[in-house]
Amino acid sequence: MSAKLISTRAAYGRALVKLGRLRPEVVVLDADLSKSTRTIDFAREFPERFFEMGVAEQDMMGTAAGLAAAGKIPFASSFAIFATGRAWEQVRNSIAYPRLNVKIAATHAGITVGEDGASHQSVEDIALMRVIPHLVVIVPADAVETEQAVEAAAAHPGPVYLRLGRSEVPVLFDEGYRFQLGKAALLREGKDVAIVACGIMVAAALEAAKELAGEGIEARVLNMSTVKPLDREAVVAAARQTGAVVTAEEHSVIGGLGSAVAEVLGEECPVPLRMVGIRDQFGQSGTPAELLRAYGLTAEDVARAARQAVAAKKGRAAGC
Repeated sequence: MSAKLISTRAAYGRALVKLGRLRPEVVVLDADLSKSTRTIDFAREFPERFFEMGVAEQDMMGTAAGLAAAGKIPFASSFAIFATGRAWEQVRNSIAYPRLNVKIAATHAGITVGEDGASHQSVEDIALMRVIPHLVVIVPADAVETEQAVEAAAAHPGPVYLRLGRSEVPVLFDEGYRFQLGKAALLREGKDVAIVACGIMVAAALEAAKELAGEGIEARVLNMSTVKPLDREAVVAAARQTGAVVTAEEHSVIGGLGSAVAEVLGEECPVPLRMVGIRDQFGQSGTPAELLRAYGLTAEDVARAARQAVAAKKGRAAGC
């Protein structure tokens, strides 16, 4: 893990410019937040391919659908709370239902938006997007993965939701890392418990695994950056080989990564499962660090959940 800190929204802005140079069919739309979402980087270099839609997220999604129908690859951006909440019906009916090639890249997701408070902290967006048929959901862990995920989204022939953050986060991967759409990345081996994480919680999962190693608990860490389609094979293999699973996400435990993993385990390999996430609550104003502590989203919280999962499997028959 590098000491360098870069926000995934900043990486998104850089990735758009690189993509724009390579693919003239890429266009970008924003809803009066281009400085914050970093689509302004693309707008400065390709002003004729950038569309400022104003505070009209629903219209932005409909326009993106029209551009996709005309052969363009539109990236539509806003804050996650608006892109998924205010424009949900347009995403469902105008983009996903006809399987149009629109990429929805939403920034400022989760509680690490910080002082803006509950009204701007989207803790439901993964659930809202995951339930829509045909829609791919990606939650990159760092800047390196974000840039690769943007390229993968552009190459994927269909609608994609990219969940990005406001705050600077550790750079976990080097340039040798390879993001694969629909595949989990095994970041650490372990036989006692599997920690399945996405987004900023991948860094917390790796820290927790180090803490657990000092106690003699070997934790496997999976970066599940594609929440949909979920890598079922990786989840089942982790459950069978460790006998206990923990999920970690900066999102509600209702409908997010934890729910997705629970669905797979319930059908294929029931083992003790603990979920680290937001417990049926709204966010509140505070610094990102304060909020992560308040909502139980630290490495210590992940390690505690792992200990509980390991303890829960004792006395159970091995395997599933």
